[in-house]
Amino acid sequence: MRRRLQAVGAAIAATAMLVAGCSGTVSTGSGSGSGSSSGTTPQRGGTLTMLGQSDIFNLDTVSAYYTVSSMLERMFTRQLFSYGVPTGSATPPPVVPDAASTIPTTSNGGITDGGKTLTIHLRKGVMWDTTPARQVTAADFVREFKMLCNPVSPVGAPGYFTATIVGMEAYCNGFASVKGTASAISSYVNSHALPGVVATNDLTLTFHLNSSTPDFLYILTMGFCSARPIEYMQYVPDSATFRQHTLSDGPYKITSYVAGKSFTLVRNPAWKASTDPLRHAYVNKINITEGLTADNVQQQLVAGTGDMEWDVVPPAQNLPSLMSTHNSGLVIGPTATGNASISLGTYLALNQYAGPMKNKLVREAVAYAVNKNAIVQILGGKAIASPTSQLVLPGNVGYISNYNPFPDNNGAGDPAKAKQLLKQAGKTGVTIKLLYSTTDPMPRVAQSLQSSLDAAGFHVQLVSATQSDFYGKYLENPATSKRDVWDMAPPGWIPDWFGNNGRSTIVPLLTKPGLGSNDFGGYTSATVQKYIDAALSASSTAAANTNWQKADDAAMRDAAIVPVNVQKWPIFHSSAVHGCNFFWFGLNCDPTNVWLSSS
Repeated sequence: MRRRLQAVGAAIAATAMLVAGCSGTVSTGSGSGSGSSSGTTPQRGGTLTMLGQSDIFNLDTVSAYYTVSSMLERMFTRQLFSYGVPTGSATPPPVVPDAASTIPTTSNGGITDGGKTLTIHLRKGVMWDTTPARQVTAADFVREFKMLCNPVSPVGAPGYFTATIVGMEAYCNGFASVKGTASAISSYVNSHALPGVVATNDLTLTFHLNSSTPDFLYILTMGFCSARPIEYMQYVPDSATFRQHTLSDGPYKITSYVAGKSFTLVRNPAWKASTDPLRHAYVNKINITEGLTADNVQQQLVAGTGDMEWDVVPPAQNLPSLMSTHNSGLVIGPTATGNASISLGTYLALNQYAGPMKNKLVREAVAYAVNKNAIVQILGGKAIASPTSQLVLPGNVGYISNYNPFPDNNGAGDPAKAKQLLKQAGKTGVTIKLLYSTTDPMPRVAQSLQSSLDAAGFHVQLVSATQSDFYGKYLENPATSKRDVWDMAPPGWIPDWFGNNGRSTIVPLLTKPGLGSNDFGGYTSATVQKYIDAALSASSTAAANTNWQKADDAAMRDAAIVPVNVQKWPIFHSSAVHGCNFFWFGLNCDPTNVWLSSS
């Protein structure tokens, strides 16, 4: 998922141990605690073995927008702000300084001009693993922001930046026509200023915003906002050559990457624990093996020949036994309060660039036809998942209680209504190409969708793809969509923060379609954009709530996408792993804060 639930497709499980849908908090502290859930004393050393199925589809931080990428970035990159050490708390960890030395506030002079100017000071001693080691500077962060809209591998949520940073939209518009070569990209970056992001000196970075933006600190926690070394300008963004020349300012560095097969990370000798309160980096080395099945990963974790999952979740058939025996390796997050959920587990992206989904009545027929309850059962039943008909998660600003614009027999689907709409549209026996990831459980989800849609008068052709191709080759590539290679696909989504987070759900999924965008179907709406703008400029949470609800409602009545379910998230680790608390923003334990039992 990306946050994007783009990685694992959808989770499968059934009880809960944390809490979801809570509003994130901002702390001026720097994070503390070991994150231990085992009660043992943390130990240093050893090799953490992570096992999974698929490769990432972006390694470059400007375009990586995927929960597994977030987990990998935690290992070798630093952002201005990030999240504290996960401790098993019932709420998400707070936003805390990372490469920055403190949280900017009005009282410390970091926020001025009515919230439109942020001044951020960097920590001394955050170093690149160059020879010799080199201080990470404000210019490294400016370089990253200037690369976000590069023409080859751009950021997946452009609206986060073009709508907030002074001059960003004009800068990006100019960048769009630049040739996709390293020299042309470097020339544009070096010859064009970005007035909203300025390196005042080596350790001071200033942001100029279009207006006061209370959620801007949350945006700055994202991997998009990593430091970027000057060396990266030699390479085409996220190219195969780039991927063999990454640098690190985090606790680990990538020493080996074999596409589709493996990563090896070892301790970064330039990293200083004194400059990084968020990552304890207990293990010396991290090996990541790809190309396995979820079943094989589970077997190895139980046997102790592996330690943590990479991009899979425990197979559904294993969950009853794991839960009934209270297996200490099973962690389910988040939990416990009612129907709280962390993700839009599955939704249907509808290709409106070309093909039958351009017709609104056909899209409405899909919304009526889908048997959401059947998919909930595949994912583990109502203890982990529940049907939904909107984008906003329960517990977040903009959620609409008891909402369903296309009544579907309480999630069971209404094939008769769907057939009626197809007839009204002058379409009978509509053929649609359903793209799905081969990562479990998505093949079973695809088969369920095929069954309910076929019963409603569609003729569904299944198109399979690896997890990385599902996004990188198909959904994030409008050129592929315009050829009508796919008509429908079931990705998932997790907001980039919680609470008042319409900017991290409605904005990326329904605006700014294009290369790398998460508006996969190419949907745009002036009406939805009007409500988004009103929500983002709202003077109160109540006003924001009203306008996020209106934006969500307008998009759902357009059948822009079809939400299917919301859900919790299961993970599993071997008995050798300790300190494995659920990390909200990687949908896993935090590899930089777990430790291993002595052999």
